[in-house]
Amino acid sequence: MDNSKQHWDKIYTTKSSDQVSWTQEIPSTSIGFVQGFNISKDAAIIDVGGGESRFVDYLLEECFKNITVLDISHAALRKTQARLGERASLVKWIVSDVRKFVSPQRFDVWHDRATFHFLTTKEDIEKYVELAGRSVNPGGFMAIATFSEKGPTQCSGLSIKQYSERELEQALTYYFRKIRCIAEDHLIPFQTTQNFLFCSFRRAA
Repeated sequence: MDNSKQHWDKIYTTKSSDQVSWTQEIPSTSIGFVQGFNISKDAAIIDVGGGESRFVDYLLEECFKNITVLDISHAALRKTQARLGERASLVKWIVSDVRKFVSPQRFDVWHDRATFHFLTTKEDIEKYVELAGRSVNPGGFMAIATFSEKGPTQCSGLSIKQYSERELEQALTYYFRKIRCIAEDHLIPFQTTQNFLFCSFRRAA
């Protein structure tokens, strides 16, 4: 599987946001989860695999003050920074493969709408869960989305791992306790749908 920086940089360099399937004008489900967490504006939030996502726009509009966006693609983050303009200086930007990420701080919210399902080996999944567990404060939150069992088996030319609600809960259970899950059809720019599983979790004490 070529889940590399070069692969993603090429996609973000050669395609516009309306040419990739994950484009979401308003990340309403992610926003709803964050609102439900009832966190302070000073809460430390990381968007893992943030890419060109507009989730960071919402966080800034809502005056959150401690925002980090991580993505494997420098090209993706440059596009988002250009879109935000001067507001980009209010965000911490990290270019890293999440499998190699060393967190500089602990977070109150770990948000991931598009990364976890690209990890298909037991080793990579365990690395991710361990990292998230060590990076989120006890009592903190995770909002995560993966392709469901009704979703596609590939994305951007890469194999993915589908999850049922039970499978996702089991994958994260060492550190996180499920709050709720939502199945959602995402209308992609090509006018077809992809079924996602969105879940929120709380970091165990």
